[in-house]
Amino acid sequence: MIPAIPAEFDRHRLLLLYKGDISALTLFAQQANGSVCFPQPLPALSAALDDDSGAAATLTIHPATLVKAITKLMGFEADLLQAEAGYRQAVDTPGGIVTVYIARFKLLDPPHRLLQSLDCRLRTLPELRGRPPAEMDLLRRAYETMMEG
Repeated sequence: MIPAIPAEFDRHRLLLLYKGDISALTLFAQQANGSVCFPQPLPALSAALDDDSGAAATLTIHPATLVKAITKLMGFEADLLQAEAGYRQAVDTPGGIVTVYIARFKLLDPPHRLLQSLDCRLRTLPELRGRPPAEMDLLRRAYETMMEG
């Protein structure tokens, strides 16, 4: 189980993903509660905003700071994750705008056992169908970003 959530994540979340360099296999980490947002789910009634809405235009915290915080929170090795450039999505929530970034596992093979030990799983995009609309929008955009990059 994930311990207390650091303040950095009041207005920010991370999608944790694995992308194979050779096969382009893309897997998203999913928590036991079903959410793909780390370290906590988005609130109910959240909606991903359009890229051109301007809501995420201002960088409030560097994604590397979030990667460092999630690494510590989840007990990962210091160099396991890296912030993925080119992905920043704004989500409108009842409590205000939340900005979502990607953290990518820097491994040759998917970290299935590591995530299972944290009560999380790695899932393909089709396996995640049925998640709330905001999460599905974030996943779709993350997948597109990873395939283009």
